[in-house]
Amino acid sequence: MDLRKLKTLIDLVSDSNVSELEITEAEGKIRIVKGGGAMVHSYAPPPMYAPPPGTYAPAPAPAPAPVAAVADVVPVVEVPVGHTVKSPMVGTFYRSSTPGANAFVEVGDTIKEGETICIVEAMKILNEIEADKTGTVTRVLCDNGQAVEYGQPLFIIE
Repeated sequence: MDLRKLKTLIDLVSDSNVSELEITEAEGKIRIVKGGGAMVHSYAPPPMYAPPPGTYAPAPAPAPAPVAAVADVVPVVEVPVGHTVKSPMVGTFYRSSTPGANAFVEVGDTIKEGETICIVEAMKILNEIEADKTGTVTRVLCDNGQAVEYGQPLFIIE
């Protein structure tokens, strides 16, 4: 299961009244249980069945090539200059109120605190996201229709 999808599921369970969630897919099964203070996550790979007697069993797959250790990889982190507007929820980012309409804001636009700058759709509810600072939009960090996570940067305002 994709790590981003797993994190989204965990966030949805922790932010909702749901106490337990279980999903079965081709890759396996995941169960998320919300407890008093801790969350329990379990992952079970799909069951493997032995072939019937007298049938051909394929040779085992060769071992995968070793992967570089995490310590060997140094991520390049770009620190944006200015104020970052972050997503207050998990959902889908939209720059305009309807498909084909002009975006709420463009790079270079001067905006005021409280002005609607985008929409994040969550569970079929369109949530207008307002600017939390007055300034000029210098960067739009998400694409229209992109899935966003809680706390993900959306805009840079200077």
